[in-house]
Amino acid sequence: MAQRTLARYLTEEQRDKGIITGDLKFLLEIVSRACQAISVAIGKGGLGGVLGEAGSDNIQGEAQKKLDVLSNEILLEANEWGGHLAAMASEEMDLPHLVPHRFPKGEYLLTFDPLDGSSNIDVNVSIGTIFSVLKCPEGADLSTPQAAEAAFLQPGTAQVAAGYAVYGPTTLLVLSVGDGVAVFTLDREQGSFLLTQDQVRIPADTKEFAINMSNRRFWEEPVRRYVDEMLAGREGPLGKDYNMRWVASMVADVHRIMTRGGIFMYPLDSKMQEQGGKLRLMYEANPMAFLVEQAGGAATTGRRRILDIAPEKLHQRVPVILGSKNEVERVTAYHSM
Repeated sequence: MAQRTLARYLTEEQRDKGIITGDLKFLLEIVSRACQAISVAIGKGGLGGVLGEAGSDNIQGEAQKKLDVLSNEILLEANEWGGHLAAMASEEMDLPHLVPHRFPKGEYLLTFDPLDGSSNIDVNVSIGTIFSVLKCPEGADLSTPQAAEAAFLQPGTAQVAAGYAVYGPTTLLVLSVGDGVAVFTLDREQGSFLLTQDQVRIPADTKEFAINMSNRRFWEEPVRRYVDEMLAGREGPLGKDYNMRWVASMVADVHRIMTRGGIFMYPLDSKMQEQGGKLRLMYEANPMAFLVEQAGGAATTGRRRILDIAPEKLHQRVPVILGSKNEVERVTAYHSM
């Protein structure tokens, strides 16, 4: 495969297929450069003084790491001035971030989880950045951050692009603009992302699952039944042995599924019932569901397709079951019995 840069790939998508605009192309390039900057900061680790707690909490009430705050600032500052965005929303911030008046405004909205899996930062395990792009509704009120929230409340089907970066042994950018999924690898010497895999496909069947087993006592019966069937192995009703993998970084767990199949579950449980789930719809569930479906997989809450959910608030939480299509359909069917 000829090694194409991200910029060239996006140019060809724009020119040959007409599925992205010039503004969207430049927006995605800016996001990719921000991810490169985050990768550099993570790579310095203790040498850069970026490890440990920031001494603050985010809107979710979770303790922020120094790299959470730094990654959020990198994404905000990189995307403010480009002229492609009307506003941004971050998992780390209560309200949307408006493009300052001194900069031109564009037609897109950007949402992101600046550093997913940050509990793994200090132990040097793979973490990542998740992002999603929406069109700003015509006539949207962007006069204040509070008013701007309504513009973001669009179902996942409205996404025009989504992706994530994985900061591991190599830095990868996984992207979809609605025409399949492509993987780019950061060439640190060249300083750019190069296409290393196109049209990623997730196998429909799997022998791997990812779930936090310590929460078993809180799960609903359909999930408990499904996991028990997998654990029963070859002698059980599913007739095959499964392996469990759990990184506790959604990006890392989903990327493994993108690479070789599997199912990832953070289901509704009695601990998170009042909040509606663990993962955030706008920053995690929607972009990952978009990518997984583009790769031939499926993504549901256990009861409905994630991308069909009409968001009611910016930081809404939902259950997430995604990955290999046949496995997701099986556990989803158990919820309707």
